[in-house]
Amino acid sequence: MGKLSNKVAVITGGNSGIGFATARLFANEGAKVLIVGRREGAVNEAVAALGPQATGLAGDVADLATHERVAAYVAERFGQADIYVANAGGIRIQPSSAVTATDYDAQFLANTRGIFFGVQKMAPLLRDGGAILLTSSIASRKVLDGHTVYAGSKAAIEAFARNWVLEFKDRRIRVNVLSPGPTDTPIIGKLGVAPEAQSQVEEQAARMIPFGRMGKAEELAQAALFLCSAEGQFITGVNLAVDGGITLT
Repeated sequence: MGKLSNKVAVITGGNSGIGFATARLFANEGAKVLIVGRREGAVNEAVAALGPQATGLAGDVADLATHERVAAYVAERFGQADIYVANAGGIRIQPSSAVTATDYDAQFLANTRGIFFGVQKMAPLLRDGGAILLTSSIASRKVLDGHTVYAGSKAAIEAFARNWVLEFKDRRIRVNVLSPGPTDTPIIGKLGVAPEAQSQVEEQAARMIPFGRMGKAEELAQAALFLCSAEGQFITGVNLAVDGGITLT
């Protein structure tokens, strides 16, 4: 018996990086996993890699219609769900002076509105005693160059989590936050870093971290499993930094 046997988990941004590692671990622990991602091809590839425990839907979390489709799919296919991991998001690293309204909106739509309305649509489908996990970032607490808008968008969802802890307490739905530090995922390339410069960026990040290396997506997935499984059944309202200690530097 796995730690999530007979559970249904919905994971946004589940086709790559931390989301994919979490989906794979949850599936290996017995959960039926629904992943949601923007790119249909990438979602299909991820589902194939995850195996028969997984299904997928393509959609942008910034679009409210995506959350309606996800909720309808869960209701029809599974009836209810046990775990909702709101992991999808986006980042644009730039100084405040360079931020346009489009840059600002893109991050708040994906990182903040996308999480709020995802939880709004999924909460009625979660079984009592279920779990909600929001992926934030250490940037909400540690000042990092060029992260001002991103940090604000993540700080907002941490406020959502604190309120949802009490809002859902009568249903015993636990709400926690996972805050990754620098993690070795494809996001580095998506930030516009040239392939030949990625190793240098990773080395610079590693020097900032007390553990001397970047985190692994699988390590974030293990933390997510702890918070969403019975092992974390008396934990709610926690913001867990999985960052090798960089928040303290």
